[in-house]
Amino acid sequence: MTEHTSRQRIGVAAVIPAKDEAERIGATIAGLQHLDGIDLVVVVDDGSSDDTGAVAEAAGAIVVRHARNQGKAAAMATGARRVAEEEATSGGGPVDRPLLFVDADLADTARNLGVLIPPVVTGQADMTIAILPPQEGSAGGRGLVVKLSRDGIAELTGWQATQPLSGMRCITRAAFEAAAPLARGWGVETGLTIDVLRAGLAVREVPCELQHRVSGSDWRGQLHRAAQYRDVWLALRARRRRDRS
Repeated sequence: MTEHTSRQRIGVAAVIPAKDEAERIGATIAGLQHLDGIDLVVVVDDGSSDDTGAVAEAAGAIVVRHARNQGKAAAMATGARRVAEEEATSGGGPVDRPLLFVDADLADTARNLGVLIPPVVTGQADMTIAILPPQEGSAGGRGLVVKLSRDGIAELTGWQATQPLSGMRCITRAAFEAAAPLARGWGVETGLTIDVLRAGLAVREVPCELQHRVSGSDWRGQLHRAAQYRDVWLALRARRRRDRS
C-alpha cells in the first residue's frame, strides 16, 4: 500500500460546538453523514438551554455536555479530547484522525463540507478553511471584525485570509496541537490560523457552498459582534506579546 493510498483511508472526525441549536443540529449531522470519510461525529453541547444534546444524540452523534457555557474555543478543545478518547478505546481503529470543525447551524448545507477533506487527508494541506458564498438574509455589515482579524493575520504571518473568521475547517491533529492552547472564545479562528502558519504548516482556503444563520442588526447581533471584536483583539494581542517576549 502506498503512503498516498493510506492517507486517503484515514477517517475524519467531525466536531460540532453547539449552543441552543436544537432546530438545526439534526439536519447538520445528517448532512455530515452523507460525506465519505466522516466516521465519527462529536457534538459539544456548550451549556444549551434547549434540547440540542438530545436532538444530536437522536441523530447519531456522540454528545459531550458542558454544564455551563464555556465558549467556542473550549467546546472545540473538549470535542478534540473526546475524539482522542474514542480512538484510545476503539481497539485498532484509525488514530490521530483529522478534525473537521463544523458550525452547528449549517443544516442541510453541511453535506457540502466534503471539499475541505481531500487536501488534508492527502497531505496537500495541514488545514483547510471554507470560503462561504454571500449568506441568505444578510444585510451586510461594516466588516470591522473581519478587517481586524484579516489585518492581524497578515501583520503576524504575511498571509492574506479571504474569510478569516470562517469556522469550518479541516485540520490534522498535529496542526491542531501546534495551536494549543486555543485562543479564547470567538478569537479561536484568528489564533488558530496564526499559530498553524507560524508552525510552518500549510493552510489552504477552499470555496464551499454553505449557508448558516446570520447575525441580525438588532441589539443581540450588535452584542455578538462586540464580543467577536473583543476576542479577536485579545487573540492578536496575546500573539504580539509572544513576539515581544
